[in-house]
Amino acid sequence: MPKVLVTRKIPENGIKLLKDAGFEVEVSDFDGVLPREQLLAKVKGVDAILSLLTDKMNAEVMEAAGPQLKIIANYAVGIDNIDLKDAAAHNVIITNTPGVLTESVAEHAIALIFAIARKIVESDQFMRDGKYVGWGPMMFLGNDLVGKTLGLIGLGRIGEAVAKRMTDGFQMKILYYDVKRNEEAEQKYKLEYRDLESLLKDSDFVSIHVPMTPETKHLVNGDRMKMMKKTAYLINTSRGPVVDENALVAALKNGDIKGVALDVYEQEPKMAEGLAQLPNTVLTPHTASATEETRGAMSELAAKNIIAVLSGQAPITPIKL
Repeated sequence: MPKVLVTRKIPENGIKLLKDAGFEVEVSDFDGVLPREQLLAKVKGVDAILSLLTDKMNAEVMEAAGPQLKIIANYAVGIDNIDLKDAAAHNVIITNTPGVLTESVAEHAIALIFAIARKIVESDQFMRDGKYVGWGPMMFLGNDLVGKTLGLIGLGRIGEAVAKRMTDGFQMKILYYDVKRNEEAEQKYKLEYRDLESLLKDSDFVSIHVPMTPETKHLVNGDRMKMMKKTAYLINTSRGPVVDENALVAALKNGDIKGVALDVYEQEPKMAEGLAQLPNTVLTPHTASATEETRGAMSELAAKNIIAVLSGQAPITPIKL
């Protein structure tokens, strides 16, 4: 009977699929990221690993598992936690969960845009602290979205979903930067292609939607934040290291940009020193895909990839090694 290790508790949808397929499934009951020594012990003899982005999957893990390991199904779109060269060397198939979380992450990015522009978090805390004593015309003045310019760094599935909603719903002017130009999307959503520097200079809101690669690390750094309008907001729901977080704290303190809304962080779960104390921030704990519908669909897709590979079929969403 094929053995599958699930490194952390996930929605039952996928677990049930694996068990119904006749696999022996172990789900880690550790409360949090599985410690390395426990992970190496648990993978021994397994045919498949259903990993999370918090699990470092490299040669050490693959060798600990043994030569029968056929697939690592990542419960995420990003695969920066997996060493693809090691996977290729060990003949291990890698899959991810694209597509099923597009809408949820796009919605979360938009929610962050609203929250930072309309001072939702600050206002909520103000009420909870009992400070509200009466309406005032200058209290918590935010910014409208209608008619403003939104710059998208990255126009993959999620970036395009954000573009569609913000141009249709709020008549925002949408600029985008991507390594690949998408003329079909430009016509469909009235987008304007820009180089990164031009986008940063002209946008009122900048939302990041690129994968984590060596090329995108610190793509938004201190110098590039200085290119942004002092009235601009930065939003990141992609990967933390895309933004130089220490430089971001400095930019917020210096007034180089007006505010930031983050769902991801450079050294998760830690934040850069001083970030949490700044009032012009909205900070969520990597929950952009955290809906019952999406996390369940991710669970099912990861399981279906495992079932396909262990049944001798091609994976559904393979990563090229």
